[in-house]
Amino acid sequence: MESLVEKIIRLEIEHDGLDPHLVKKKNVKLGLRNRNGTGVVAGITSKGQVRGYEKNSWGHNIPVHGKLYYCGYDVEEIVNSIEEEERFGFEETVYLLLTGELPSHDDLHIFSHELAKRRPLSERAKKIIQFNSENSDQMGALHAAVSALHKFDSNPKSTDIRDVTRQCIELIAKFPTIIAYNCGVMNKGGRGFGTIVEPEEGLSTAENFLYMLNGKVPRKSLAHVFDIALILHAEHGGGNNSTFTVRAVSSSLSNTYMAISSGIASLAGRLHGGANEAVINMMEDLKKNVKDWQDDEEIYSYLDGILEKKFHDRSGKIYGMGHPVYTVSDPREIVFKHKASKLADSLGRIDELRLYDKVASLSVNLIKKKKGKKACPNVDFYSGFVYDMLDIPTELFTPIFAMSRVAGWSAHRIEEIIQGKLIRPSYVSSLEDMRHYIPMDKR
Repeated sequence: MESLVEKIIRLEIEHDGLDPHLVKKKNVKLGLRNRNGTGVVAGITSKGQVRGYEKNSWGHNIPVHGKLYYCGYDVEEIVNSIEEEERFGFEETVYLLLTGELPSHDDLHIFSHELAKRRPLSERAKKIIQFNSENSDQMGALHAAVSALHKFDSNPKSTDIRDVTRQCIELIAKFPTIIAYNCGVMNKGGRGFGTIVEPEEGLSTAENFLYMLNGKVPRKSLAHVFDIALILHAEHGGGNNSTFTVRAVSSSLSNTYMAISSGIASLAGRLHGGANEAVINMMEDLKKNVKDWQDDEEIYSYLDGILEKKFHDRSGKIYGMGHPVYTVSDPREIVFKHKASKLADSLGRIDELRLYDKVASLSVNLIKKKKGKKACPNVDFYSGFVYDMLDIPTELFTPIFAMSRVAGWSAHRIEEIIQGKLIRPSYVSSLEDMRHYIPMDKR
């Protein structure tokens, strides 16, 4: 006899499953995506723009090399310029996303100083982080800490743009500290982490985070690589799941801490924020099962087994491959590949890099052959490898994503409040007939 819980689960599966014919008949755009794979246009933003297609003379969308723009500026140009000037750029990127304008030298200096001043946490906030935990879920810990910060705000529910801007800047400044503290508290006795290191006001965001992980000021060259990573993850338009979630929650005029926490909750899902960690795990499994890293046929066979759900986690996914918008190339992946190449060469891990390159190339061909669609390596394919070479624990990969993306979340929250329209899509019923209520004694 099935238990009540098992019965509930069975009924849930029976009642909640979707008939694909019904979806087509009702013209429902599942996942807010059109039938050609493009996103349903749900709003207007000046913050981020993602381009993977352009219209030809016949009015049809054709795939092109991917482009990512922050407030109209090509992110590749931003990265290249910052690298040429040999300076840190995440702070400038945050300012750009919040205001829509590039800061002057003086404004950037003042803004960077403001972020530095706001990094430390109060003793009461630290106690929340230091509270004993029964698991090592870093994203859950980040969510708990951020949602609790409203307790230390004198006007947490305000949606006045002055308060919201203040709160967003505070959170952008504090995310690296919270994540580093969580890592310290939850990793005692492992990998040399376990000590809470206070932030240093004279360091950039990238330098500070790496410093807070182990108490050692990082080499400039390594900190610059991490700075570029933060820039590349800071924003990706309003349609990605976590940013849209933040906008949806913000549109109800919920408070800043609730809205940003909703973004964390979304990013914690394995279909959104955990892909670079999944790539690392997949590659580790590949290294164990592929004897000759130079043998294309052996690697190809392993990847084919992944798609056939025979190997690794049997999900049928080659992690780090494919993107809803980018099909020819992901501009962020191009930058990460270049950084991975330089780091691997300097750290003696060039054999691993070549293996990554082979997997990327073979996967593109395999997916085209077996699924009939174009796919390119995405930002997650090399980013985890870069973080690993920076000696960052794997469990921090997704929190680092949040540490960067909170800049975009904040910019979109502010924009949503200024635009002021409650987001409320509609759903159609899967039931063909309405039912009459049956009294208890007749069931």
